[in-house]
Parts: sequence; structure tokens; C-alpha cells
Amino acid sequence: MLYTYTPKRVCSQQIQFEIDNGIVKNVSFAGGCNGNLKGISALVEGLPWDEVVKKLSGITCGFKNTSCPDQLAAAIKGAMEE
Repeated sequence: MLYTYTPKRVCSQQIQFEIDNGIVKNVSFAGGCNGNLKGISALVEGLPWDEVVKKLSGITCGFKNTSCPDQLAAAIKGAMEE
């Protein structure tokens, strides 16, 4: 299923991803640091959703208490709680 999430307090404006049988696929970010976000997307591709949440939750960016990876984790966790 395709999910769309609007991140909060980060540079990216939108995150889209799919979860298929518990596996994260096709992650894409609109806005933000293009190269870093492509790297994150590639690294989480094919991983179980709970592993992605565990690895990315709590990562901060500069003085912010969140980051694009943290927002991806929040989006995935929220999708799985639906």
C-alpha cells in the first residue's frame, strides 16, 4: 500500500513509501537534501518496517529535535498503527 506523509520541522515537504507484507519499498522524499535522502531511501529499501523504525527513530538534525530519517520512522510507525 502507498502512503504519503507530510513531515514536521524538517526541510523535506513530503515522504512517500510503500509497505508490502511488512517490507518497506519505494521510499521517496520531496524537498530536503537530495543526495542524503536518496541514500536513506536506498538503505531502507527491502528492510522490515520495524527494523527501519528502530534504526531511524530519534535521529536529530542540527539543533532540531527531529530529522528527515526520524520523520520517515514516524511515518512508517504511524502507517503500521492504522
